[in-house]
Amino acid sequence: MSIRASVRALARYQFTPRASSVKLDQNEGPFDLPEGVREAALERLRDAAWHRYPELHPRSLEEAIAARYDWDPDGVVVSNGSNVLLQALVIVAGIGQSVLTVAPSFAVYGMQARLLGAELVEVPLEGAGFALPVDGLRAAMAGRRGIAFLPNPAAPTGNVHARRELSAVLESGRDDWLVALDEAYGEFAGTDHRDLVAAFPHAISVRTFSKAFGLAGARVGYALTSADLAAEVRKGLLPFSFSSLQAAVALAALQNPAYVEERVLQARAERERLVAGLASLPGVEPLPSQTNFVLFRVQDADAVYRGLLERDIAVRRQDHLAGLDGCLRVTAGAPVETDAFLEALQAVLRTEVVGG
Repeated sequence: MSIRASVRALARYQFTPRASSVKLDQNEGPFDLPEGVREAALERLRDAAWHRYPELHPRSLEEAIAARYDWDPDGVVVSNGSNVLLQALVIVAGIGQSVLTVAPSFAVYGMQARLLGAELVEVPLEGAGFALPVDGLRAAMAGRRGIAFLPNPAAPTGNVHARRELSAVLESGRDDWLVALDEAYGEFAGTDHRDLVAAFPHAISVRTFSKAFGLAGARVGYALTSADLAAEVRKGLLPFSFSSLQAAVALAALQNPAYVEERVLQARAERERLVAGLASLPGVEPLPSQTNFVLFRVQDADAVYRGLLERDIAVRRQDHLAGLDGCLRVTAGAPVETDAFLEALQAVLRTEVVGG
């Protein structure tokens, strides 16, 4: 088969589904759509013309998103999940050039760079607080061109970078870089960088319906940017690739937004419960988070992970990433899930101590 050698050399994206009743490993919302919103979505699906192609790009949804954020509809780009938008950005600005990001960070940035043959440059986050390496990023930008990904709030670390630091990186990339602020978790932190995107024509804010909106299964991502940049980014997306069925669900959610704010408050409350509960356990270090997940460090991540699985609790290992030795990640789920996780973790740690 004529598969490129560079593709054969790549590792596949790894995720092994775990049949656990307490699923806290993918940063999903713990609740499905409220009944009223679900009914509104089903009504839209019943009225959709399933035998027709969808809009070339989902203009009706772009306009609804624009109305929510007081944005130019021509500057809204919608795709099948934000991952597809990230790929499109590498296609239009990274191939033959560079992909710049921090480490540790979201794996899709690096995977798409390698898959599409772009130079990958990763600058380590700084210190125990995982600070944005502004000087390192600016130095890496010098003499290069391409796409830079800056997740804020950061994933998988969960912290928020200061606006002035993001602005400094944006200023450095003004002439030769497209800079994507990945704001997938922005609602949980109460951050919103539309003003930076408006101030820098080479900036784009990438967002998702998967987290705060609780629509991970619908696969709806979007971006806010200038009309000129949006037109270029759409060239990296396949035509008619966003279905009218996805648009129907997203439009129903946008027309009933009150539940989103309620879900965000719930996630923040459970996040704080997780941090407090983890901090009370011996040998466990929760790291500060402004997202809907908490990264925490233990002495033996493998043993704790497996012990939790044996107790029907699924979390995510992160100890393979640079600077995250001993780290696991747990989603802020429903209150009953938080209780079950903390109880199971306490039992696992007790077993480890006794066994040792």
